[in-house]
Order: sequence, then C-alpha cells, then structure tokens
Amino acid sequence: MKIGIIGLGLMGGSLALSLKKLPFIQEIVGSDHNKEHQEQALELSLVKKIVEFEEIKKCDLIILAVPVDGIISIINQLTDIPENTTVIDFGSTKEKIVSSIPAQIRKNVVAAHPMTGTEFFGPYAAIEELYTNSVVVLCDLEDSGAHQKEVAIKLFEALRMNISYMHAHEHDRHTAFISHMPHAISYSLANTVIKQENRDDILTLAAGGFRSMSRLAKSSPAMWEDVFKQNKDNVLEAIELFEKELQNFKKHIKDENWKELHKDMQDANTLYNIFS
Repeated sequence: MKIGIIGLGLMGGSLALSLKKLPFIQEIVGSDHNKEHQEQALELSLVKKIVEFEEIKKCDLIILAVPVDGIISIINQLTDIPENTTVIDFGSTKEKIVSSIPAQIRKNVVAAHPMTGTEFFGPYAAIEELYTNSVVVLCDLEDSGAHQKEVAIKLFEALRMNISYMHAHEHDRHTAFISHMPHAISYSLANTVIKQENRDDILTLAAGGFRSMSRLAKSSPAMWEDVFKQNKDNVLEAIELFEKELQNFKKHIKDENWKELHKDMQDANTLYNIFS
C-alpha cells in the first residue's frame, strides 16, 4: 500500500513514523504547503519524498492531517481519484467536513478523529508512539465504502488504537466539552496573566497547576481558529455551561458559603473515579 500524507506536522509526521513499522506499507510520500516543513520532513526521514498533489491522488491511501478548513478544501479537489482509493481525514471537527464531501467520492472518505496530540506543532513535534493506545473516533462510517472501511480499520488496529464509532454531530458536541472548550480556557487563562502589569512577578511563582492549565495555550492558533469556527455552536454551549459553574464557584467564595464550595469541589473530585 502506498500512502500519501498531506500535512507533515505533529499528526501527519507522527503517523509517518508509526506507519514505517507496518509490513503492509510499501511507500510513504508527503505534501505540505509550508516549504520549511517539507525540508524538515525530509531531514527527519518522515516520508520518502515530497510530491505534487497530482501524485498524492495516485496513492492507495490519502491521509489529510491539516487544519479543518484545509481538509474541506482538499477533499473538494479529490473528485477524480480512483474508485478504490481511501481518504481518511484527521480533523478535530467532523460534521462540517462530512457534509462538505462531494457526493461522487463520499464512499472514498472515512471521517476520523484520533484523540491524541500535544501542544507542539510542525515536523519536529512528531512522536513515533503518539497513536499507540489512543482512541480514534470514526464518524458516519455507514456512508463509507466497504473497502474503505476495511482499510481504515486495518490501519488503526495496526497502530494499536482503540476504535470508537459515532455520528458526526454527536462527536462534535462531545469534543466541544473535552477538547475544544479546554483549549479556549487555556488561551484565556494565559492572556489573563499576560495582561497583568506585574506578569513577570506572577510567572516566577508558576508551578505545576498553572503550567498544566496553560499548556494548551501553546497550541497552533491557525489550527484552533478553524476548529472554533467549524464547531462554533457546540463550543459556545460548552463555554456557557462552564461559565455557569465558574459563577457558582465565585458566588460561594463571595458569600463565604464554604460548605457549598466544599461540596462542589468534592463533586469535581469524582471525575477521576470515572477514568479509573
């Protein structure tokens, strides 16, 4: 199987490193609009070579690991791919992407979201085991072709990922709470501190809690702007519900209602009982 990866940053680069170990992968080629990323990908041997878009179309499997607006643009340029070609998009939103797939290639496309990543971006951020034991969500899989389903499942199982299935609308609402809203909060937290007159003094005290909460603010603004645009309604709902909880917390402190504050914190403690 020949694979073409469009987008050679964290997600695409990490995928390339993992795919090299798989026996059914014959060749990995890549494409990236950023010339510096092209050079870095070759330097790091993430792909065998950088190719033009027309050669990517000839690959057996095409991976779209670019920001979500870019995914929509690229998919609409793939209407002449062969019938058995599989296209897998790695977008963090799904509903708008799925609805934008041209009807003539809907069966070619598998809408996927690997629930993994770091705050870093670019080819140098690539990690070989990034996908191992992570969850990948496959959306509206019933609309993909039988061959394409088989290719996608074979790929993700070979990467040792845990596959989950859901509808695109359901996916976007869920990820607004567990991924998109936390990024919005992290950016806001970072800006709150940056805008203080004595920010340097504040930051000298920064320890684990602040660093953990502000870590996501390192993430690519270009990527996350597109995510917030595509999942606007769900993100706004998640932020509004978070604001309600924060206002409750604020009110308990203002009113010195320590009993209710303690109860709210105890309720929050139970979140990690769900994970364990």
